[in-house]
Amino acid sequence: MRKLTVTTFVSLDGVMQGPGGPDEDRDGGFEHGGWTVPHFDQHLMGVMTALVERGDALLLGRRTYEIFAAAWPLAPADDPIGAKLNSMPKYVASRTLDRVAWQNSTLLAGDAAEAVAELKRGGGGEIQVHGSGNLVQTLVEHDLVDEFHLLVFPVLLGSGKRLFAEGTIPAGLRLVDSATSGSGVIEATYERQGKVEYGEMGPETGNW
Repeated sequence: MRKLTVTTFVSLDGVMQGPGGPDEDRDGGFEHGGWTVPHFDQHLMGVMTALVERGDALLLGRRTYEIFAAAWPLAPADDPIGAKLNSMPKYVASRTLDRVAWQNSTLLAGDAAEAVAELKRGGGGEIQVHGSGNLVQTLVEHDLVDEFHLLVFPVLLGSGKRLFAEGTIPAGLRLVDSATSGSGVIEATYERQGKVEYGEMGPETGNW
């Protein structure tokens, strides 16, 4: 079974919408686009380069695919992230696109959850999801994510699309790696681990 990982830039209050620029995603009147940019330093560039280089395939939703397909083919040949993204297989989940032109891209047919489950059963290495907020909601709802790599930025946005929205199923997670950048971004990697465990806290229980 192939591992599927989700990498997300997220605010401290859980918003993942429009991290890269003012007009990236204005759905719902979102006015905070570009909120990650002041905190993105060389350390985080190194983190993202290493992460992308370990991937074997990309899985993208329609909006993120269109953003990536318009930008990354223009990257210089010596850009390690651009070179990797342009060359690796890419799978696109969309109800509206009828073709995908970015090299090595394939449009997934039918139900997205079923198509991704089938993709995970195939041969190959790590499947990476970047951005793709609507697709991530589907993957979370159907328990298809094996690992979350979160970059938590020190900002509160108050509104916008959230990573764990309605439809998130209860799930146990285990922290497998963490670090903090010089700009205050927390890098945390969680893998799926069984079900949520419950208990009771208080002086009468001895758990206090």
